[in-house]
Amino acid sequence: MIDVFIMGGFLGKLGGMISYQDARELVIARVRGIAGAPLSESVPLREALGRVLAREILSDREYPPFDRSIRDGYAVRAAVTKPGARLRCIGELKAGDAPSISAAAGTCVQIMTGAALPDGADAVVMVEYTSREGDTVQFDRAVKVGQHVVRRGSEQAAGLTVLPAGTRMGFAEMAAAAQVGAANPVVMRKPRVAILTTGDEVVDFAATPGPFQIRNSNSVSLAAQVALLGAELVILGNAEDSLDELREKISVGLDADLLVLSGGVSMGKYDLVEPVLCELGAEILFDAVAIRPGKPVVFAICKGKPFDAQSKPVFGLPGNPVSTLVCLTRYVLPALRGSLGQSPGRVERMALSAPITVTPPLTHFVPVRLEQDDWGRDWAVPAPTNGSGDFTALGSTEGFVELPPGPNTYAKGFVTRLYRWS
Repeated sequence: MIDVFIMGGFLGKLGGMISYQDARELVIARVRGIAGAPLSESVPLREALGRVLAREILSDREYPPFDRSIRDGYAVRAAVTKPGARLRCIGELKAGDAPSISAAAGTCVQIMTGAALPDGADAVVMVEYTSREGDTVQFDRAVKVGQHVVRRGSEQAAGLTVLPAGTRMGFAEMAAAAQVGAANPVVMRKPRVAILTTGDEVVDFAATPGPFQIRNSNSVSLAAQVALLGAELVILGNAEDSLDELREKISVGLDADLLVLSGGVSMGKYDLVEPVLCELGAEILFDAVAIRPGKPVVFAICKGKPFDAQSKPVFGLPGNPVSTLVCLTRYVLPALRGSLGQSPGRVERMALSAPITVTPPLTHFVPVRLEQDDWGRDWAVPAPTNGSGDFTALGSTEGFVELPPGPNTYAKGFVTRLYRWS
C-alpha cells in the first residue's frame, strides 16, 4: 500500500526535458515496481462507501433463488389459460410466503410482486387483464410461458463474481454487496496523504493576507482531490523558505510512503526542497516535462529516513494552481489509483468547439467547458485564462483537454482526450 505526502516548494535542477508520454510511463512503471503488496482490511458494509474492494465479492446463492413474479396478478398454467378461460382461485401468495400450494389444471393462485411462483404455474397474468367473481377468475388475454416471471438463477448463478476487486463502492455497489450477504467486505487500506505547501508569501486560507501575500488555495484543492479518491488526509500546513523548516516538515512527510511536493518549482534561489531531498538520498528521475502548464514537475525515488529502507516515489508539482491540478491529475492520482488496485479509468474523448493555437512541440492541457449544440452533440469549449495562476477561471470548467505535440493550430472538431477535474 502506498501512503502519500503532498507538499509545495520543490524543483529539480537537473536540466533536460522529457515528453509527457515518457513521463507518464516512467511514473507508472516505477510506482508499480516498488509499491509491494497492498494492505487490506475488513470493514462493516455500512462503512465501505467510497472504499475500494481488495477482494472480489461472490454471489452466495442463485439470484433470484426461486421463480419470482414481477407483477401483481394470478399464477397460472399457460397452456390451459386461453382468452375467456375461467379458473378457480385456490389461494394467495405474497412476497416472502413459502409456495405451499400448487396450481393444478383448472386453478390459479393470486400472486403479488416478488412472490415465489407456486408449483405447476409457469406464467403470471396481470390483475388488470382479469375479472373476478368470488373464487372464479376470468382471463381476457392469451398467456405465454414465462410471462412476467423471472426464472431462478437467471440474474446471477451461485459462486460467480458480483463485484470484482478494484471496484469503488458506491450506492449501487453497496446494494449489490448487501444482496449477497457481504456484511464485511475486504477493502484496500486508505492511503495516508499528507499535504504541505511552502513559500514565505503563503498564508492560511482563513487568514487576512498582507499586500504581497496569497491565501493557500493549493492545500484545499489538493486535499479535495485526494479525499475524493478515498485517501486519509494529514494536513501539515505551510513551510517557509527555510532549509531547517523544510527539512523538519519533509522528514515528517517521509513517514508516509509517497511524497508529493507542489509550489515554488522553478530554478529560483529559494527553491530549497531539492537539497533536502538529496540529503535523504533522492534519485531524481526527471525534473521537467514538455507540457504546458506544468513543465517544471519532478519525479524522484527516495529511501526516506535512515531507519526506513522502503523506496518512496516523490513528486514535485508546480505551485501555480492550474499547473498544480493538471500535474496532480496526470501523475499523482494515477499513482494513488494504482496503490488502491484500481485501473486508470475510462478515457473520454471530446471534439473542440473552436480552433486552438498552441506552441509546439509541447503537449498542451487546456481548461474547457462542456456544451451541447441543438443537434445533441457534445463540444469542449476552450475557457480562456490569464495563465496557470488564474485559478478563478476554472470555476466554470469541467476539466481540460489534451493537445498532443503537433501543429500550431488544432481545428474545430478535433477530437482529443478529456480529463475531468474530479
